[in-house]
Amino acid sequence: MGREKKIKVPNLKTTVDGFLEGLNPDLITLINAVRDIIMATDSKIDEQIKWNSPAFFYTGEMKPFNPREYKRDICVMNLNKNYVMLVFPTGAKITDGKGILEGNFPDGRKIAHFKKLEEVAEKKSALQAVIKEWLSLVE
Repeated sequence: MGREKKIKVPNLKTTVDGFLEGLNPDLITLINAVRDIIMATDSKIDEQIKWNSPAFFYTGEMKPFNPREYKRDICVMNLNKNYVMLVFPTGAKITDGKGILEGNFPDGRKIAHFKKLEEVAEKKSALQAVIKEWLSLVE
């Protein structure tokens, strides 16, 4: 008898859509608006659940690096009851001409807040500019 190949089915709790199930519908709408902007910025961006939150990473070619440097990680969402905060682990390296990024953390991260859908629309070009700048710095 031959060995049967098992098809690996993703656990819904490990997908972003599955992770969002059960959250406040208004928050899901806000999250999805931010997700759509990030994912539309470049075809080499993908998403996953990392650090127990939706996270976005670069899928393109890169030189080998220490995984603890998090060079693939663009940003991770920090979800609050009423808003979405994006954490850019290497945000200090980004030139933010539109002033969307906040913070001066010793570890080099920067953050961006989104509290309302209108704010997401207003910050769309600034968010995409920050992500494109991040992509231009990928080694």
